[in-house]
Amino acid sequence: MNENPASVVEAAFRYYRSQDREAALPLYADDFTFTSPQDDHIDKATFFEKCFPTADRLREQRLLYVTPADQELVFVCYEYELTTGDRHRNVEAITVRDGLIREVQVFFGGKV
Repeated sequence: MNENPASVVEAAFRYYRSQDREAALPLYADDFTFTSPQDDHIDKATFFEKCFPTADRLREQRLLYVTPADQELVFVCYEYELTTGDRHRNVEAITVRDGLIREVQVFFGGKV
């Protein structure tokens, strides 16, 4: 597994878009937590049950910036278009340690 945090994050986004759960699962630590304005520190199982299967609501998703902040933290800014035609932009702070995603914090943006 590639342990470069930015590469791990980019792979996770690719697997989400292609809905390749089997490829995505090994990228996430067993003690993984996911937080967004709709979810408060949900665990890996809940994330893969509730959040991962939502890619079908997207027509397009583009990673605008994948920026390492330090050796573990990666900031990702992305823009996506829903099947309704609405466009949004979000930012995620993703912690990758020892090649595994440990935590994702999502900050919702508004319509673009």
